[in-house]
Amino acid sequence: MHETERYVGLMSGTSLDGVDAVLAEIDPAGHPRLLHSHYLPYPDSLRSQLLALHTPQPDEIHLAALAANELARLYAEAVRALLDGIAPYSISAIGCHGQTLRHRPADGYTLQIGNAALLTELTGIPVVADFRSRDIAAGGQGAPLVPAFHAQALRLPGTHRVIANIGGIANITDLPMDGTVRGWDTGPGNMLMDAWIKRHRDTHYDRDGAWAASGGVHSGLLAALTQHAYLKQPPPKSAGREQFNLEWLDATLGRLNEAIAPADVQATLLEFTAASLADAVKRECGGAREFYVCGGGAHNGALMQRIRVLLPNVEVATTAALGVDPDWVEALAFAWLARQTMHHAPGNLPAVTGARGERILGAIYPA
Repeated sequence: MHETERYVGLMSGTSLDGVDAVLAEIDPAGHPRLLHSHYLPYPDSLRSQLLALHTPQPDEIHLAALAANELARLYAEAVRALLDGIAPYSISAIGCHGQTLRHRPADGYTLQIGNAALLTELTGIPVVADFRSRDIAAGGQGAPLVPAFHAQALRLPGTHRVIANIGGIANITDLPMDGTVRGWDTGPGNMLMDAWIKRHRDTHYDRDGAWAASGGVHSGLLAALTQHAYLKQPPPKSAGREQFNLEWLDATLGRLNEAIAPADVQATLLEFTAASLADAVKRECGGAREFYVCGGGAHNGALMQRIRVLLPNVEVATTAALGVDPDWVEALAFAWLARQTMHHAPGNLPAVTGARGERILGAIYPA
């Protein structure tokens, strides 16, 4: 019988806001308990570098390598603050998602940077990284990976619930009363709203959805946004900045050929996120009675209210109602995924990713 172990989980997502770090205690049955958490924001310079690297540019291999080194140093700083005197040798491993620069499963690859070798060197703790590549090699999407963790930590027998992670991209996990766990990216989460408010108000996010709430939904723009081909694809599927970005939004606005107030655009983007989530639940998760939100979107009161309106027969709350702080669910998931890897246990759900079967995910960098 394995003993209870401690793992660190590091998550830096498509929102490009910073590093979520957690210390988790995981029992022999694989059930996690959050011990400590720490958040370290990205410096503006690093955020700008990473955003630029999402599109091709001269000397991008060199620039990506330098950014990966800076990320590793930032991750190490987050780990030191998180552990705060706890001996590195008492930690079984760090699960590090890395920062996604490209996610192209249709082309057979995904790229998350972070220089795991340097992170191991700086912390003296084994690191598990590159979680997505093995699933893609097995014919899967490589994403989303959190549904396996949701099924482990948040499933309740006899209750049909859906877990939604609203980060830059939104994804849902369908946890039926019995049967197969499913999950997929539903479309944009905060990504378009964040980019739009950054352009017009030079702030990184719309606190509590206040700016969106000051505007009105533009029905023509909403109709145009909901025509995105991705929304019509059946799961399994995954998305990223490749599908939803400012260039696509600008092109959509251009086709409408009318002036729309920036606050109205923001209100419409919030409605787009809420509607794409609600539509996915209605279409694919029939009979769901509970809908729990984690990720940054859980703090957007206007977004949560719209989801409640659009899902009138479903109880809508954050994962705090399940005893798990919504800010740390994804980082906890990568602590758990690292544990799976170190125990030579699968970390993917083929019904979610479309892979040919269960696979042990990640590459291990021993200390």
